[in-house]
Amino acid sequence: MKKALKIVGITLLILIVLLIALPFAFQGKIKDIVKQTINNNLNAKVEFSDVSLSLIKSFPQAQVSVSDLVITNFEPFKDETFATVKDISFTMSIKEVFKTASEEPITVNSIYVDQALMTLKTDKLGNNNYDITKEDTTNATTTNAGSSNFTFSIDDYQIKNSALTYIDDISKTLIHVSELNHEGHGTFSAETSELDTYSEANVSFTLDSTNYLSSNPVKLDALIGLDLVNSKYTFKENKAYINDLPLEFQGYVQLVEAGQDIDISFENPGSDFKNFLAVIPKAYSKDIANVKTSGDFKVKGIIKGLSSDTTIPNLDISITSNNASFKYPDLPKSVTNIVINTEIKNTTGNVDDTYIDIKTLNFKIDEDVFKSSATLKNLTKNMLVNANLDGTLNLANITKAYPVELENSLTGILKAKLNTAFDMDAVATNAYARIKNNGSASISNFVFSSEDIVNPFHISDANLTFNPGTVSLNNFSAKTGESDIQAKGTINNLLGFLLSDNTLKGNFTVNSNTFKVSDFMTESETAPSTNKTTSNAESLKIPAFLECTINADAKTVVYDNLNLKNVTGTLYIKDQQAKLENLKSSIFDGALAVSGDISTKEDTPTFNLNLGANGFDIAQSFKDLELLKSLAPIAKILQGKLNTSINLSGKLDKEFAPDLSTVSGDALAELLATRIGANQSELMNKLEGSLNFIDFSKLDLKDLKTKLSFANGKVSVKPFDIKYQDIAITVSGSHSFDQTMDYSAIFNVPAKYLGSDINRLIGKINDSEVSNLTIPVTANIGGSFTSPSVKTDLTSGISNLTNQLIEIEKQKLLNQGKDKVKDLIGDVIGSNKTKTDSVKTQQNNAIKDVIGGIIGGNKITDSTKTSTTGNTKTQETVKNVLGGLFGKKEKDTVK
Repeated sequence: MKKALKIVGITLLILIVLLIALPFAFQGKIKDIVKQTINNNLNAKVEFSDVSLSLIKSFPQAQVSVSDLVITNFEPFKDETFATVKDISFTMSIKEVFKTASEEPITVNSIYVDQALMTLKTDKLGNNNYDITKEDTTNATTTNAGSSNFTFSIDDYQIKNSALTYIDDISKTLIHVSELNHEGHGTFSAETSELDTYSEANVSFTLDSTNYLSSNPVKLDALIGLDLVNSKYTFKENKAYINDLPLEFQGYVQLVEAGQDIDISFENPGSDFKNFLAVIPKAYSKDIANVKTSGDFKVKGIIKGLSSDTTIPNLDISITSNNASFKYPDLPKSVTNIVINTEIKNTTGNVDDTYIDIKTLNFKIDEDVFKSSATLKNLTKNMLVNANLDGTLNLANITKAYPVELENSLTGILKAKLNTAFDMDAVATNAYARIKNNGSASISNFVFSSEDIVNPFHISDANLTFNPGTVSLNNFSAKTGESDIQAKGTINNLLGFLLSDNTLKGNFTVNSNTFKVSDFMTESETAPSTNKTTSNAESLKIPAFLECTINADAKTVVYDNLNLKNVTGTLYIKDQQAKLENLKSSIFDGALAVSGDISTKEDTPTFNLNLGANGFDIAQSFKDLELLKSLAPIAKILQGKLNTSINLSGKLDKEFAPDLSTVSGDALAELLATRIGANQSELMNKLEGSLNFIDFSKLDLKDLKTKLSFANGKVSVKPFDIKYQDIAITVSGSHSFDQTMDYSAIFNVPAKYLGSDINRLIGKINDSEVSNLTIPVTANIGGSFTSPSVKTDLTSGISNLTNQLIEIEKQKLLNQGKDKVKDLIGDVIGSNKTKTDSVKTQQNNAIKDVIGGIIGGNKITDSTKTSTTGNTKTQETVKNVLGGLFGKKEKDTVK
């Protein structure tokens, strides 16, 4: 017994070793067969990472697996991926593996596909990317794949975790099948047999931009009779599910030379209205198990005829319901008096003749009755729509009767009586002549709230009249926060906006008693709104879909801490740009005029504005208006009126305020009847401490004009002149928006302001020119407006005054010397005849000494002499005087 067991064990071990080892011996042969089969059958580029053979996975059958299969198209879909398969496996009898190339083809018994992704496409010229099989030039039977080394006698097949996309550019059809799992069991080799299949997937279906199914779960359990001789496939026991709606169908599909001959009928087996809710995706209908319903719901259809390149089968599908109702157990309201009568038909076989006729679609919630009907024709091309709406709907009842999760809560009463007829091309191209609208609609007590707005939007009343091509806004009254709006106008393409994502165009007149900008803007990041979900960039974008003209008239507009009165102007909105024209307002006891534009098309908003101010109250405007405060911070201490024109451009920050570091432009300012106020700044205090001969409170700034330019965060002030009594002052320099200053003020100070010492010196010189002398004193202003520094140029003042006084004294002495020479020469000439030679010599020497002293700078005795000590004393006197002026000397020294 032990010997027998040992023999059996050794035999099994040998068999296992052979089952493991043999695939390696035949690996090359299998790869060659696969490559040869591909080349013989496909006009496409095919790649795979590996081909493996296993005698164990499907024992007692052999399994051949191809990994990472990729099929890429040739022209006219060059380099487009037709299909990818993670793994595809074939099973066959082990004896098939040992056949040589000269023997009959290898017979495949089953196929397993895992994670296949396939795209089927038909372009506008009718080319199909799936026409990749080579024509069979042999007389092979249907069970032999032409010159292939494979033939198929399939018992079962399986497709797992796969997806399929079908795109038809001619009919504008898009079908997407995801999460596809399908399996079938039967025999394809027999002339007649049965195929038992089960399929489940999520299906999306779009026709001409209209979405009819969106990831709807679909199931199919079908028993199909196979007549391979006549290529006829008959549905025997079949049940399909669209969402939770069951459909039973019967009939056949037969392959004929021109296409497929189809004769199929279907209907839902029951008639409970709950079946209607089952059609709606679960994301919207929720759990319908406990929903109470009444009335019936029936779907019946026949699809019969030839499906070919030029025809489709005739269609006769009806969806009906009479006096039905439903109520969800957790909701307070019910929907009653539901009547549905809809047909989908085609009687010619021409796809363009397919139409949908919604004869009746009515319902009632509480006492509100809503009726509608519509026809949709020419579905695959330029769809024609004719619709009627008539009824009343309390918007708040929608979520009370049906478990729909609206993004934003709604309240209000909607009333409509409207007929509209149009074709989709007319909507897309704004061909208003082909858009026929007649009727009216109104909404009252409408409240709209959203996480993206600060305050709920209350529309007390809005009335629309629908005319051919246009919609008239007869009345619109609304309030949000503290803002009120009244509007009238015309909307040119409401249907284009609603149905085709077109730009919404219109012209409006808007009036407001109070318009508070913050009511329409989200809060800043530093104080985020609890309602807010979108980013600031999204919140502050001018809508790309909006193109309109708005003529505005507001009694009060509140922006930040500014109150603008009697605001009028025109706003043009287009391509995410708002253009202002003739915006006028009263503010700061003056008049404001604004023109320019703001664009949010790029990631960072930009602006380009021209501002004109007439008669502004300086102190108030430079205190409250951030821009003016940055341009001239010192102006906040001024009192009086201002005229100015400002041209500027730059970028806006996240709060829609100018980013000062990017602002560039220029400004021209004119001060009217202006003086420095009592509450002086630290800068003025330091200037007074350094220049005690000026009382800045008495500085006259009337009719002052100056020009500023700004760029790269810096304001440059061109030189301008002002006067304090008879002191001329020239100011120039620049400052940064961060308040850093670099200014100079040159004071041309008359000598008479320099105190008693200088006045005594002037009196000693006793010359009229001295009293008109001025000393240029420069004050260099740096630091910041809150912490300024003031430095004065003493050296140049002393040097200038000293040189002027010395020059005047020298000229005076020269003139005195000249007079003495004249007297001596006169004496010499007059008495020369009576004097001796020695006397003449003495007189001549005296003349020479006087002339030499004048010319050479020699000392002159008596009244004609001025010593160097005198010059030094003069300089010291000036130093002392200037030192007192630029120090803390009392103002009573000022004359």
